[in-house]
Amino acid sequence: MGTFIQAQILGMQWLKTLIGKMLAAAGLDIESRIGGSLNFFLYDVIKITILLFVLIFLISYIQSYFPPERSKIILSHCKGFSARIIAALLGTVTAFCSCSSIPLFMGFTTAGLPLGVTFSFLISSPMVDFASLILLASIFGWKIALAYVVLGLVVAVTGGTIIERLHMEDQVADFIRNGKSISLAEEKISQKQRLVSALQSVASTLKKVFPYILMSVAVGAVIHNWIPESWIISTLGKKNPLGVILAVFAGIPMYSEIFGCISIAESLLAKGALLGVVLSFLMAVTTLSLPSLIMLKKVIHTKLLVIFVSICVAGIILVGYFFNAFQALF
Repeated sequence: MGTFIQAQILGMQWLKTLIGKMLAAAGLDIESRIGGSLNFFLYDVIKITILLFVLIFLISYIQSYFPPERSKIILSHCKGFSARIIAALLGTVTAFCSCSSIPLFMGFTTAGLPLGVTFSFLISSPMVDFASLILLASIFGWKIALAYVVLGLVVAVTGGTIIERLHMEDQVADFIRNGKSISLAEEKISQKQRLVSALQSVASTLKKVFPYILMSVAVGAVIHNWIPESWIISTLGKKNPLGVILAVFAGIPMYSEIFGCISIAESLLAKGALLGVVLSFLMAVTTLSLPSLIMLKKVIHTKLLVIFVSICVAGIILVGYFFNAFQALF
């Protein structure tokens, strides 16, 4: 049953078979480079779009039960290490990307929550959201997806703990640190409003993300059908011990949610890149995009920003080497 769910429901292998038959009926050889590229492109675009629609709808519906005020109340009742764990877990169901998590980080910090707690949230929110779990499971399987999420949460909690121990509250911008948190009464939302809001979130997210999906799948199709396997193996395989580090620094300049780069990761793995290299690339893209770092620079000083980035980079690299070392287990 688990194999069926992963292959046919999440992986949509039936869709791949259907598209292959349609292209063959149209006279295209799907074993050729051009036919294979088109088959890969159509299958991945349709599959990722369907998954995005379903996942964003579910995530937005769940998020309607965790507005910022409720999240602040939950976190304010927790102390110490447990608060950082709760903050990291809340990050999986609240924001969708690194840029959208920053306003919540600002609100939590203004409300007086400990800096370690707010940074645990800031790290986990884009790195290990619910969409990542399902999407990774559809491509790599549940073992890898769950390990990815667990290790991402470990990085988030550890990062928050380090930042809290460094006592860097003075590195937060004055307008955030000295701002007044306004407590608003939690609005009662009907089920119909929740559903409508979730559909609106799907539409706005799809409009924003779809161009990145097209670009990612196009790049993935090129990697999958045109780039020699030997080149990928020599650059990102066992022959290059620095592959994880290369993948992390290649991912940072990009700006995309996981939907916008999953096809690249899928193609790299199929061509012989190590699992840890691929997953560290995904983590870097979603957690440390340049636009989010530019936004974050507006609310924290350079010293804290450097420490935040260093913690994330070090954590992602360690996660990458962990998956490389234990790839056989997955």
